[in-house]
Amino acid sequence: MDRLPWSRREVADRILAGDTLVVYGDRLLRVPQAWLNAHPGGSLAILHFVGRDASDEIDAFHSQDTMHIINRFCVGTVETSHYGWEPFQPPVMLGWIRKQASDGSFTWHRQATAIPASNVPSGNLLVPDHAPAANRHQYSGPSLSDLVPSPSYLSLEVQAQHSAAYKRLHKRIIEAGLYKTRYLSGYGPEIARYLFLAFSSAYAYFNNWLITSAVCLGFLWHQLVFTVHDLGHMGVTHEWNIDRLLAIFLADFIGGLSVGWWVDNHNVHHLVTNHPSHDPDIEHMPFMAISTAFFHSLWSTYYKRTMTFDRFSAYLVSLQHKLFYVLLAFGRFNLYVNAYGFLLRKAFDHRKARGGRWSWWLEVVGVLFFWCWFGALLRGCGSWKMALAYLFTSHLVTSPLHVQIVLSHFSMSTDDLGPTESFPHRQLRTTTDVICPQYLAFLHGGLHLQVTHHLFPRLPRHNLREASFLVKQFAQEEGLPYAEFGFVRGNRAVLGVLKAVAEQARILGMVAENEVQEAMKKVS
Repeated sequence: MDRLPWSRREVADRILAGDTLVVYGDRLLRVPQAWLNAHPGGSLAILHFVGRDASDEIDAFHSQDTMHIINRFCVGTVETSHYGWEPFQPPVMLGWIRKQASDGSFTWHRQATAIPASNVPSGNLLVPDHAPAANRHQYSGPSLSDLVPSPSYLSLEVQAQHSAAYKRLHKRIIEAGLYKTRYLSGYGPEIARYLFLAFSSAYAYFNNWLITSAVCLGFLWHQLVFTVHDLGHMGVTHEWNIDRLLAIFLADFIGGLSVGWWVDNHNVHHLVTNHPSHDPDIEHMPFMAISTAFFHSLWSTYYKRTMTFDRFSAYLVSLQHKLFYVLLAFGRFNLYVNAYGFLLRKAFDHRKARGGRWSWWLEVVGVLFFWCWFGALLRGCGSWKMALAYLFTSHLVTSPLHVQIVLSHFSMSTDDLGPTESFPHRQLRTTTDVICPQYLAFLHGGLHLQVTHHLFPRLPRHNLREASFLVKQFAQEEGLPYAEFGFVRGNRAVLGVLKAVAEQARILGMVAENEVQEAMKKVS
């Protein structure tokens, strides 16, 4: 800690040598591989900020009780300009990752190739690395020129001002006591609603009103997700073990999903919101694309696979605005697939620092328990036709949740403005609120206030409305947009985006078809 401040070149050299370095204010953090594997928020949450100042993100996602861990990784301070740290482009956003060799050492591996975005000079998209395997040994790792971001129209000075204003806003949020959970006035009515729905579903089932029972059960799942969301963000008791235990009970034992998968997925979504190559919440190929960027067959750093755009996916995307609500009606089944795939992968993966072993086993037990009791309900329906009706009705009732989730982001910008962009600028640019009367807020779980939630993810959702007034004032003072629209208008906006992309996909399909026909004519 007594050495001279690290220069920008020294930081770059150590990143190229394989160190995971993140800037926190004027401090330099070196994250060891062991912690990168064990980080409760997942490794990507750290890798996306290598070479960048992650002060706002770290403060937003971590409670004061966990901030002491930061000091363990501090290796000194960094040289900064008057406007703060000038960021590098993280290697993972260029397609580079570190992989462990058979001898235990780590070497650079290029999993994808970065290409410039067509509409934003500072933007990067990732496509699969098509270089022959025999030639890949030529790439020893990223270079210094790779780490230097492309020129951006964003001013580092202005972004630093936004960041400083956000820090002041965060202090006001804390001083206003908005991190204090409203157990009685907030969760009291929630618990009463859950018990009413559970009792109603059971009463209807035992009276053979099976469809009524299925509707009540589906609405119970719909409502429970909001509390699981709070618990996943440590926004209830603010204590990891307690919040995770409660989340597993609600998500796995009652809902049949995996809160571990949701946290892993959701943290990345919050940090790289609406980036086509990095945000899993907008990566729905081959069924949906909210940007023509997906026509490049992008590489997903979260799913670690190519999102192929071919004739089949082009056809599906050309119909996406017509199939939108049909697809979302089956959204819960997609959650099962993602959740169980995650649990299977984690069986052979690194254990997380906090509760990595017991939480995984408890989730597996919870999912098995869910299918035991829910399977018993289906068997008790009397016939396979009624069992299918019960299954699909209960799952269909949860579909408004999926509609509400996509309204907050699908119609917003998917541009990559580069690492210069500040945390508050990025969240306000890619997120919108859904306006609704206070008496209907429970249908949205309070999460219609997505802008405030994205700026302060740990904030108890029953305090989001009060905090949103401060956020709107902050946005006005900083000259930042604060997007919000009603539920109907929001649906129209999303359908408009889907239709515009679908039209482009249809045109590409027609062009491809004409090329095939011309080629066949030449052959004949």
